[in-house]
Amino acid sequence: MLGKSFDEHSPLFLQIKARIEDQIMSGALSEDEQVPSTTQIVQFYKINHITVAKGVNLLVDEGILYKKRGVGIFVSKGAKNMLIEKRKERFLTQYLKPMLAEAKKLSIEITALIGMMEQE
Repeated sequence: MLGKSFDEHSPLFLQIKARIEDQIMSGALSEDEQVPSTTQIVQFYKINHITVAKGVNLLVDEGILYKKRGVGIFVSKGAKNMLIEKRKERFLTQYLKPMLAEAKKLSIEITALIGMMEQE
């Protein structure tokens, strides 16, 4: 499991969800691998069971995880690719589109913008 500290500006259940997503993205959890149980997560982070279940259930609802009754929760086939596509879309809407809009306001040409990005 990833670090114990949480950001106080975001709901805990979303942070649990994000941590599991990050583990899938990094390869720490792979397809058809069992994820830690909600009880294990509760004990590790010392947070409410309902909070953990809410974060995990969001991933189940999105098809990133699946439940095997009586066995546990597992990473779905294609979960990493689903997360990559979801994050690409989020990157586009949260970062790229606003950046391009601001560059247009500042009359920064695309080639100059690309040059700036390459320098970073």
